[in-house]
Amino acid sequence: MRILLIALVFLAGCGDVWNDPYPASERGRNILYTAFVQRPKHLDPVQSYTTDESVFIRQVYEPPLQYHYLKRPYQLVPLTTTEVPKAKPAPGGGTVYEIHIRAGIRYQPHPAFVASNLDLPAEKIASLKSPYALTLGTRELVADDYIYEIKRLAHPRLYSPIFGLMAQHIVGLDELARELKAADRGGWLDLRAHALKGVQRVDEHTLRITLKDDYPQFAYWLAMPFFSPMPWEADRFFQQPGMAERNFTLDWWPVGTGPYMLTENNPNARMVLERNPNFHGEAYPSSGAPGDAAAGLLRDAGKPLPFIDRVVFTREKESVPYWNKFLQGYYDAAGIGSDQFDQAVRVSVEGGAEPSPEMLAKGIQLDTAVATTIFYFGFNMKDAVVGGASERARKLRQAISIAVDMEEYLSIFANGRGIVASSPLPPGIFGRRDGAQGINPVTHVWRNGRAERRPLADAQRLLAEAGYPDGRDARTGAPLVLYFDTTSAGPGDKARLDWWRNQLGKLGIQLEVRDTDWNRFQEKIRKGTQQLYGLGWSADYPDPENFLFLLYGREARADGAGANSSNYANPQFDALFDRMKSLPNGPERQRLIDRMVELVRHDAPWIFGFHPKDYTLRHSWLFNAKPNELAGNTTKYVRLDPVRRELLRSEWNRPIVWPLLAILGLLVISGVPAFLSYRRRERMAARPA
Repeated sequence: MRILLIALVFLAGCGDVWNDPYPASERGRNILYTAFVQRPKHLDPVQSYTTDESVFIRQVYEPPLQYHYLKRPYQLVPLTTTEVPKAKPAPGGGTVYEIHIRAGIRYQPHPAFVASNLDLPAEKIASLKSPYALTLGTRELVADDYIYEIKRLAHPRLYSPIFGLMAQHIVGLDELARELKAADRGGWLDLRAHALKGVQRVDEHTLRITLKDDYPQFAYWLAMPFFSPMPWEADRFFQQPGMAERNFTLDWWPVGTGPYMLTENNPNARMVLERNPNFHGEAYPSSGAPGDAAAGLLRDAGKPLPFIDRVVFTREKESVPYWNKFLQGYYDAAGIGSDQFDQAVRVSVEGGAEPSPEMLAKGIQLDTAVATTIFYFGFNMKDAVVGGASERARKLRQAISIAVDMEEYLSIFANGRGIVASSPLPPGIFGRRDGAQGINPVTHVWRNGRAERRPLADAQRLLAEAGYPDGRDARTGAPLVLYFDTTSAGPGDKARLDWWRNQLGKLGIQLEVRDTDWNRFQEKIRKGTQQLYGLGWSADYPDPENFLFLLYGREARADGAGANSSNYANPQFDALFDRMKSLPNGPERQRLIDRMVELVRHDAPWIFGFHPKDYTLRHSWLFNAKPNELAGNTTKYVRLDPVRRELLRSEWNRPIVWPLLAILGLLVISGVPAFLSYRRRERMAARPA
């Protein structure tokens, strides 16, 4: 009976939801719940350059410009500025951008803005559990804060991945780097004491940036976190001795003017963004792309942002618990892993996708978008076998490009979530051609209204013309052996690598996989010792220059620190690139791009892989979700209905108690005879002595 009483007490205390992973105090609140997989390494905007990190920092930091949330093609609009700056000729040559910052924007509450916190005693720092335990202050955003951040690109103890590129354009940035290196003595390096010739303060809310050349893509960089404002006080605060040992750094605790502030940072488990009480305010867009109004994306037009008070990120290392929590309503949106694809999505014969009946029954909606990304597989043009401009090497590369069936790859390894690439340019980027005009004639033909891969016989013919009939060197009879340098995540990659061997095996070519870690792989790419390899590139900004420069000769990776990992060099391509990069979008630029694409298709330094398609599921209580491949700062636009979420969570997670009750009943029934026997013995009269 004691067991029964304990069980009944347990049942009475469980409430209506037993498996809710969040505190009861959060139920019904305006909180967005989501997950992250990879631990962010850098939250300092001068160093961060990955999508995983931008999920956090783009909600906190505000560069001068942003992308319109709804409009397509992507359009730059002001964020902290009064207008999108236009390039003007500089008096001594080059171009000038004058940036006007809106008055009245204030930083989030932070201890760096309290003077006494800039000189804390060591014992105080050692006792801190969070910087927010100190007295908090704020101040107005000024032009000097943007200037300070641009100087940080040249800081000798920070590695900014765009320093080399910006030093080519911003007047005096490379000289500043040398000056700062000479002045660095450890500790806080006050950048205010060092002038940057090409960046000047005009007044409290205006700065002027002078470029060495005409570089129209620079405006796009002004929408990236690298150009976010950095108050000198924050730099000074975190440089105090003992701060780094407590993980109190700008890499851990961002300081911004955006709609959210990071208040909890445990990257192994949970990270939390909360509404910035000092946010300057912004309105939801009142216009968008065709179809947005019909899709309900303009219902909140003109309303103040952000809609959500708090965002809770939970780290999920395994896909199964992540997926199950989404189905239970404990995550508001989720990506779709390969193992869950068939359960989540139905693909029509025409290739369209929609949620499965199971998802539709829960009101779950599917958002898809082709990413402004290309995954490609490159040949090292410095290699003695697959590289060079000879007909022998070119036909070998073309033959392999035909034989590697990327349509099959997408079907097997990506559930069809992607588009086979025919050039370096993904959909949505100016200069890309679609339809019959857009096929790669080396690898495909246009037939019956669609692109079809050329038959294997065409690849075999090219291979023989290259001097390798049936995969053997015609001069020596030796089999052709090629090497594929890669990094693998584990046993799950074995199938992909076997697939690659089979693709080249169709031509009789033996493919040896040289698997290594990421650092060793990068070293091979830097030295130009790889033969075949695979990489990807996502757009920094929506311009063809940002993709075509990956094949620009002066960007050759083995000759410097460029992004051209294939070390492709074609003087014709380079001359066309130099003319194309500074032209406005129009017929002349299109003509140059067409010729450049024609050249790289013929030379085949890449196997043009695929452009991935992003699939995201969201619950019916989440609104205003539109994929935006470039913005990053999109959390402020999303709205949710927490009341509806609680109702559906309760419905989907009702406790099933009858098995436990049945077990308890059996325990009671089985215990009754023993209880009655015990009672009889207790009542038996004692025998006389």
